[in-house]
Amino acid sequence: MPFNLPILLTWLRVALIPVFVGLYYLPADMPPILIKNLIGTVIFAVAALTDWFDGYLARKWNQVSSFGAFLDPVADKLMVAAALILLVEIDRAPAWLAVIIIGREITISALREWMAQLGKIKSVAVATIGKFKTAAQMVAILFLLWDEPLIPGLSTRLIGTIALYVAGVLTIVSMFYYLRVAAQQFREN
Repeated sequence: MPFNLPILLTWLRVALIPVFVGLYYLPADMPPILIKNLIGTVIFAVAALTDWFDGYLARKWNQVSSFGAFLDPVADKLMVAAALILLVEIDRAPAWLAVIIIGREITISALREWMAQLGKIKSVAVATIGKFKTAAQMVAILFLLWDEPLIPGLSTRLIGTIALYVAGVLTIVSMFYYLRVAAQQFREN
């Protein structure tokens, strides 16, 4: 297993998950919810930034490894799943939508694993629709975690909820896109 700064950043993302979740399980007034929301939002934002930064550094420094390529999406999916489950728990996101998003992540991860075994991993590489889904998901989670108005009259919960529904639609569309691409590969064989 290689060890370098990009992989360290990925492990940092994994290590932040229990800190992030544990924050919301502290007693109700320790710290007050506003502080929990602030810290939770910052932790998730740092995790999202390290996701971009570790890949950038790995490519720039030529430290791309198969272990890093495996660990990075696992860390991302764990962080997003933890955030969605937490948002359901604190009543800021509907459970059915979280199940759809998490279910898609598991399905596509399994599909990519299967395609890798067939030597066809490039056929299910991340597509533009998947990037839009991820962006909508990150915006939604950040706004739902913050849950405080940015300016008077501008509800971050409403913005986050709309973004989460957009992410949900893109989740379904992107899942069918990847399944269609995989089906074409199977027909060609």
